[in-house]
Amino acid sequence: MSDHQHTNLLINETSPYLLQHAHNPVDWYPWGADAFAKARSENKPILLSIGYSACHWCHVMEHESFENEEIARLMNANFVSIKVDREERPDLDQIYMNAVQMMTHHGGWPMTVFLTSEGVPFYGGTYFPPEDRNNMPGFPRVLISMAKAYRERPADIEQTGASILAELNRLSLARESNEPLSQELLDHAFRGIVKSYDPVHGGFGGAPKFPPAMTLEFLLRVYNRSGKQEALEIVAHTCRKMADGGIFDHLGGGFHRYSTDARWLVPHFEKMLYDNALLARVYLHYYQLTHDEWARRIAEGILDYVVREMTDANGGFYSTQDADSEGEEGKFFVWRPDEIASVLDQEDTPLFSAYYEVTEAGNFEGKNILNVTRPLEDVAAKSKVTPEELQQLLERSRRKLFELRENRVKPDRDEKILTAWNGMMLASFAEAAAILDREDYLEIARRNARFVLDNLRRDDLLLRTYKDNTAKLNAYLEDYAFLSDGLLTLYEATGELEWFEATLSITNKMIDEFWDDQDGGFFYTGRSHESLIIRSKDYFDNATPSGNSVATEVMLRLAALTDNNDYRRRAVTILRLIADSLRRYPSGFGRALCALDFNLGTPKEIALMGDHDLPQTRLLRRAVWQPYVPNKVVAQAAPGDSRSSELIPLLRDRGLVNNNPTAYVCEHFTCSEPVTDPEKLVSQLTQQWPTSGVMTG
Repeated sequence: MSDHQHTNLLINETSPYLLQHAHNPVDWYPWGADAFAKARSENKPILLSIGYSACHWCHVMEHESFENEEIARLMNANFVSIKVDREERPDLDQIYMNAVQMMTHHGGWPMTVFLTSEGVPFYGGTYFPPEDRNNMPGFPRVLISMAKAYRERPADIEQTGASILAELNRLSLARESNEPLSQELLDHAFRGIVKSYDPVHGGFGGAPKFPPAMTLEFLLRVYNRSGKQEALEIVAHTCRKMADGGIFDHLGGGFHRYSTDARWLVPHFEKMLYDNALLARVYLHYYQLTHDEWARRIAEGILDYVVREMTDANGGFYSTQDADSEGEEGKFFVWRPDEIASVLDQEDTPLFSAYYEVTEAGNFEGKNILNVTRPLEDVAAKSKVTPEELQQLLERSRRKLFELRENRVKPDRDEKILTAWNGMMLASFAEAAAILDREDYLEIARRNARFVLDNLRRDDLLLRTYKDNTAKLNAYLEDYAFLSDGLLTLYEATGELEWFEATLSITNKMIDEFWDDQDGGFFYTGRSHESLIIRSKDYFDNATPSGNSVATEVMLRLAALTDNNDYRRRAVTILRLIADSLRRYPSGFGRALCALDFNLGTPKEIALMGDHDLPQTRLLRRAVWQPYVPNKVVAQAAPGDSRSSELIPLLRDRGLVNNNPTAYVCEHFTCSEPVTDPEKLVSQLTQQWPTSGVMTG
């Protein structure tokens, strides 16, 4: 017998976020035909609430309003209430967030939207308090006024909905630019991005501050292409400030979602898989470029956190870790001085506290978020120890505090496995394995790829989410694009053909399902998807890269490997469609700018010939990933591997030199002298060949 007074239809869902609401007194429905049929038959509007499990304010609104019996009665009497996990249904989140932003000029979660029985929005907002507060209407007032408007002013509701629907349709319209795609566009974007740079704290703009991973990736490419020192300095300063700040978990590794202030000190404490996937690659690429061991340690700290905390026994990666534990935001991560002193050696405590700015007053609600404000050398000099001694002290102190923290009640974890986010982390582990020569990371990447391909595909279509041995929901563009990116990176890191074949299969299905044959570009949802109020396209980067941008980069890489001009043609079409927007809003197109840089450059086409497991082949493969060469493709085959040569023209007619594993570095299938020496290979990879700088398509 259940101990719960209330149980609604969310009890049958697998999403942890939806299950958190299964015992609310609200008669929640999951998104589906039953809810809309009830709304039509009872002539009620729909109240759509969208959030996610790691969202602090989502938990607040649940406790204040959705667990409130009186508010629930208002909702049940006047609305059909639908609860959606935005991570499972980013298609709905995108459509209705755009609508809320049109109506209110801001957005966020929890998102609250009022819809007609046909799903058309007519009013919306984000968090509403349980009573009028700080010039914000209380949720009961909003419910009563919306129910009254729906009953008494149906013509106004219909007109408002029609206007919003027309605007939503306009958002997806894009026209191909008449201007040629040129390096001038990259230079213009760079100039636009640096205008909002914060030279004091790093990053861009003011509070709140989000880690700008995609913009930093573009700036690394700017430096690589042009030698602009300013671009590298921005990346170096921002990466250092983020990793020194409280947004980074100095004990357990990994980054929190974002900083509430401009100096990266106080985060919202949730950790998202996608943030850490993106940031791991930024620090890896910075390490490639500078060989700064500090950047390597940050990258490994991120990935080791994911292995320890966010990896399923079968190889999938979990989605999020909550901000709250024991009902308090950040409780798991913050410290009192006496807690630190209780576990560290007496002589170590003041040095640790000095380095991590631990004080009696604290920096967060009377407690301390560990953060670094002074260089290690300065703290060492003031404390009369050597930097090496301080470094050793900090390492052993962090270990002790981490072990103590492991005894605390941990934040909840959303253990659903999302295809897109797994594709992002797959790419990070595959690239880290190659760059850092970490066989353990490579095995994690292989296991993840097998898990996703075995469990999140059905009848050649990808599925979005996996939880409790159940995979469900049609996948979206980002699922196909991000997984293709991860699989292709795994192929390039290993030379194992199964990953390349999977990339081809998924990319071709993505084109079949999502490509707009009339106007170009990819829709967010596929042909096999349910019909929604609009079929939108998304070109802007948000918290994750745009699916169109990642798909563009994947198709450009496949074109370089296969010489299939259809991939290149579609990629260039997307770049032309977004060129004018990219010029106006460059900070919203970091990943697209990286794809444009690839398109305008002359990518290195690297063919490795040799048995995969030979030590000399491995040395050549290691050399490929030693320098920072973002615009490259890598193919590998053993002698006599006809299947690889059939799929990848770059591998055809490539022999061994003196029967030794051999590398060929080519551009547009014209190759430099084949080499067997890893150092010579690195030299060829870092040699700049002239480029035209203009791509007319």
